[in-house]
Amino acid sequence: LRLRSRGVKKLVHACCELAEIPKLKKLSHEFSEIYYSVGLHPLEANKWDPSSKSLLRRSAQEDRRVVAIGELGLDFFKSENKTQQIDALIPQMELASELELPVIIHCRDAANEMIEICDDLSKKGKCPKGVLHCWTGTPKEMMEFLDLGFYISFSGIVTFPKAQEIHECAKLVPSDKYLIETDAPFLAPVPHRGKRNEPSFVENVANFMAHLRSTELTTIAKESSQNAEDLFKFDL
Repeated sequence: LRLRSRGVKKLVHACCELAEIPKLKKLSHEFSEIYYSVGLHPLEANKWDPSSKSLLRRSAQEDRRVVAIGELGLDFFKSENKTQQIDALIPQMELASELELPVIIHCRDAANEMIEICDDLSKKGKCPKGVLHCWTGTPKEMMEFLDLGFYISFSGIVTFPKAQEIHECAKLVPSDKYLIETDAPFLAPVPHRGKRNEPSFVENVANFMAHLRSTELTTIAKESSQNAEDLFKFDL
């Protein structure tokens, strides 16, 4: 594993659909660095059915390598089925709250709706902790998610020269509220753009975060690792 040579000690493999759970389980038991989530991605929302929630509950409870529910959320950039997406999202959020697991949130062109849903769940005491993964929002949107208690995760996109708003978010985010990721196999960071992304490239994301925040790579590594431990509680 190349990630070992780059010092990656732990990672979370996000789940996108229920059918891939057995494969993720097998991977995480083969490689000690890999933990995983269980959940349904918003672009797969048409696959949500009455049995999905109990399947997710069982999958999360029977394996200690499951550290989150997700990747769940809303994506109105690629899909118009808002009602279907919300119908798949809310039961997963409620399940995460019930199991006291964090959520991995995918949110694209849907920040206002996502904030509204989280705010509503929060008032009912049913909003789990979690992270906005592969952050692409504005500083204002970031502040609203931070106010709700969420973490913000930066991917290879933060290294793209034209991603000015994301650069601004990376500078502003509190040191105890950010994570770094690759979103492999997509969105390879500079200088690997155009290649298949992989976990070892997370060092490039960390380096660029250090540049943006005028700090050292070791600081980014330490802070982001501690934040991931605090959120995902890997070994508890």
